[in-house]
Amino acid sequence: MPTPAAAGTETITIGGGCFWCTEAVLSELAGVEEVRPGYSGGHVAAPSYEQVCTGTTGHAEVVEVRFRPSQLSLHDLLTVFLATHDPTTKDRQGADVGTQYRSIILFRDDAQRRVAESTIQEFDGRGLFHRRIVTEVVPFQAFYPAEEYHRDYFRRNPEQGYCQIVIAPKVAKFRKEFAARLARK
Repeated sequence: MPTPAAAGTETITIGGGCFWCTEAVLSELAGVEEVRPGYSGGHVAAPSYEQVCTGTTGHAEVVEVRFRPSQLSLHDLLTVFLATHDPTTKDRQGADVGTQYRSIILFRDDAQRRVAESTIQEFDGRGLFHRRIVTEVVPFQAFYPAEEYHRDYFRRNPEQGYCQIVIAPKVAKFRKEFAARLARK
């Protein structure tokens, strides 16, 4: 079940491959209140990480993002999202392959759908990638939080190999390209 939105916040669910990467990047964005890793977009209720990894649940690794539209528009959030993963590869991000790693935006209402579609069209129109964006834009149905050990994975496991080789460079690139959008801590 999604966390009830606090006053003045909005929630969207997005997946850009490994949820550890997406969480690490978006949690540093000014205007983001909370980022929770989990599973969405599939047909199995309350799946485990092991089940999702089989690729048979239909779920993607996602993050549920609660943010303040007064500080960060959905368009700007999705701009960072699209710029910090490869939205042109179907069912994969780098070496991570399978439907659970697909690029996906799960909208909660028609306004979110319109912003998602227009942001993707904007990126495609500007030719920012060598291929067209294949990010799925689908209605939100359910969010299942990931097991606790997945939360804040990058922050809690900076010496782990995947964190050093995959996540740290992605976070460094984000910090450089979006320095003006970083939360002040």
